[in-house]
Amino acid sequence: MLKIKDKKLRVPLLLAPMAGLTHSALRTLLLDFGGVGMLSTEMLSARKLPAENPCVSPYLVRTPLESPLSYQLLVTDVEQIAPAIAALHRLSADVVDLNLGCPAPRVRKTGGGSLLMDNPDKVRAIIRTARSLTDLPLTAKIRLGERLDEATLYDFCLMLQEEGIDLLTIHARLRGESFGRKPRWQWVGKVKDRLDIPVVANGGIFSVKDAARCLEQSGADGLMIGRAAPQKPWLFAEIAREIYGVSVDECQINLPWIYGRFALGLARFRPERRLGRLKEFTHYFALNYAFGHHLAMAVQKSSTLCMAWQQAFEFFSRSDAEKLKDVNVEEVETALQGKSVSEAGD
Repeated sequence: MLKIKDKKLRVPLLLAPMAGLTHSALRTLLLDFGGVGMLSTEMLSARKLPAENPCVSPYLVRTPLESPLSYQLLVTDVEQIAPAIAALHRLSADVVDLNLGCPAPRVRKTGGGSLLMDNPDKVRAIIRTARSLTDLPLTAKIRLGERLDEATLYDFCLMLQEEGIDLLTIHARLRGESFGRKPRWQWVGKVKDRLDIPVVANGGIFSVKDAARCLEQSGADGLMIGRAAPQKPWLFAEIAREIYGVSVDECQINLPWIYGRFALGLARFRPERRLGRLKEFTHYFALNYAFGHHLAMAVQKSSTLCMAWQQAFEFFSRSDAEKLKDVNVEEVETALQGKSVSEAGD
């Protein structure tokens, strides 16, 4: 169990916030398998959030099952905090997470993400303001920094703790290091050993063995899983069962069924918001097949949602025909062509 302020997670496994991926369709797919201690939204612009309509915004659509749910804020200025926190209270957020680690150039250009680690005083003001405005658990996600500097990293993390952060997630790579670089899990341990709040390790966890090695090297209080979530939605359940001893039912992995299940979840979004999210998911999910690049390319080139689904169906017919029989193809096609749940209720 992992405790974040007054919130207790049954299993210390957290979903990482990922643009275009950690929306309602993926979150409910993960819940089908179990083992997830806390879900997450995509990165949310604190500047835009107060004006978003939760009934139609693809970033905010949420079913009652998706709990506990952490809402991650991309903040670039202290003035954005108050209206953003007020919006999260209206949305019944379970946890507020601050993005201090995104290395994407477009995010850094706005003054947010990992660029904030270069300005500890600004980060201090942001956290102090957020802490004064909410009693919700307040968490932060960072990278190791621009370069390996243990003293600078520790001072920054200690400041986060002193200002009221309840849990810290560390992506175990430097700002400029790509996902291809082996994560530095032992550096998470350097921070963990010197803080009193829970520290969660993130980066490079794609199997139960990866999870075990990460915990051995970092001593982390929990794990956050990112890119492996759309590729292997069952991975949380495997880690929960095999490492943490949590009772999670074993299940047969039926890839076409999983893909269809995800596609059904897309019906919660407005039609124009579905195709892009199917393409993002397929990019990772296709890695399960030896020739999955054919699936990914075919879906990526599709100009309509119906075309993309047809391409996927044809791929599964060739590569996984027996398991495709378990998919209610008509149900998926009907759902993808229909209105969103919110529109249907208008």
